[in-house]
Amino acid sequence: MSPAAVIVLAAGEGTRMRSRTSKVLHELGGRSMLGHVLAAADTLAPDRTLVVVGHRREQVIAHLAEIHPAAVPVVQERQGGTGHAVRTALEAAGALDGTVVVTNGDHPLITGETLRDLVGQHERDGNAVTVLTTDVPEPTGYGRILRGSDGAVTGIVEHKDATEEQRAITEINVGMYAFDGALLAGALKRLTTDNAGGEEYLTDALAILRGDGHRAGASKVADWVETLGVNDRVQLAEARRLLNDRILTRLMRAGVTVVDPATAWVDVQVRVEADATLHQNVRLHGSTVVAAGAQVGPDTTLTDTVVGEDARVLNSVAVGAEIGPEATVGPFAYLRPDARLARKAKAGAYVEIKNSEVGEGSKVPHLTYVGDATIGAGSNIGAGCVFVNYDGVAKHRTVVGDHVRVGSDNMLVAPVTIGDGSYTAAGSVIIKDVPPGAMAVARGQQRNVEGWVERKRAGTAAADAAKRARENNTQEGDK
Repeated sequence: MSPAAVIVLAAGEGTRMRSRTSKVLHELGGRSMLGHVLAAADTLAPDRTLVVVGHRREQVIAHLAEIHPAAVPVVQERQGGTGHAVRTALEAAGALDGTVVVTNGDHPLITGETLRDLVGQHERDGNAVTVLTTDVPEPTGYGRILRGSDGAVTGIVEHKDATEEQRAITEINVGMYAFDGALLAGALKRLTTDNAGGEEYLTDALAILRGDGHRAGASKVADWVETLGVNDRVQLAEARRLLNDRILTRLMRAGVTVVDPATAWVDVQVRVEADATLHQNVRLHGSTVVAAGAQVGPDTTLTDTVVGEDARVLNSVAVGAEIGPEATVGPFAYLRPDARLARKAKAGAYVEIKNSEVGEGSKVPHLTYVGDATIGAGSNIGAGCVFVNYDGVAKHRTVVGDHVRVGSDNMLVAPVTIGDGSYTAAGSVIIKDVPPGAMAVARGQQRNVEGWVERKRAGTAAADAAKRARENNTQEGDK
């Protein structure tokens, strides 16, 4: 049964991040911390999702509108503690009958499976409240779980309010709960600020509900790492590594070869198919897809890019590109948005391509810029070419047909069309359309000014070399 609501607490100031950005908006694995929590909560299919915002609320509300428009932001005007935050959410939402899940926006490693286990146990046991717990090796700073002689949860005590004996307990409160919505609303009205922090603690609601004779339980997470929160940049880096390790482990177990997991970074939304290989220093971001048999890296960064089956991408950067099956890219290529390579196409060393199609089997081997162009099948673009697409006001398009040979050091000045089966001579500046099957030559006649170096650069190494060569040639001619 889906919960009536999920409440995400995301109003904290996060001073230890020392950032102009709200703590919950810091990213790991291509998604904000808040985004990770919402993704896990979505697996519950709640009737409503409420996000309590406060510090830098404008940033958080704008981010919610972008990533989760169905989530409703609720403003907590003053930071009065976790109990006050949840009460603010309930007052905004009105009566909530059924299970209400409370989670935190700064726990990016939490999984949907864990939240489903929490809700499942809560509803099976008929609890008024079920708290998510785990055993940690170092519990300092966390609220401790208090249990009776029968093992039942009797309460939660915050670290600063705990006795020395209680601080020795290693089972901690993760800060996530499943509540009976109607009972929670009544308990929140009875919270006080009579504690070391002077705040309304949500944990006190557990004691209130137990005092009223209701059941309280706990759902323990086996892997405590999943429950880690993030409060500063050091913890963010640790969470980022842990999340990446989780992603890489899943990929490897699904048949992906990751040559060096220590240097491969893959975002959560990236898809990599079995039998693909990720080499050293690979970074896959956004909505990137790597198909079966493809090899990526080493030293390659792909963002929102599709790599086809058995393609090869080496030492390159691609953003918003499409690399077809069996195509090859690199080394040191840069594919910009809307660069599309068909099957067996090639973008070689020091090639930059943007907003262009390279047809099946066509090659752009080296030292070339292709912008706003369509290249047909089986064509070859010589070294050192520039597709001149911009006249200072507007971009124009170049069309290169099938089985064309564009000579080295060509300037193709758009708009221009190079017909099927045609050739262009090396060093040409092509400003007019080339008919199919023609040879286009667009360069000035070479003129050699004899003796110029010796006259104009006398005393230089070049002049001395020229003089020696001329004298040697004269001597050879006299023989």
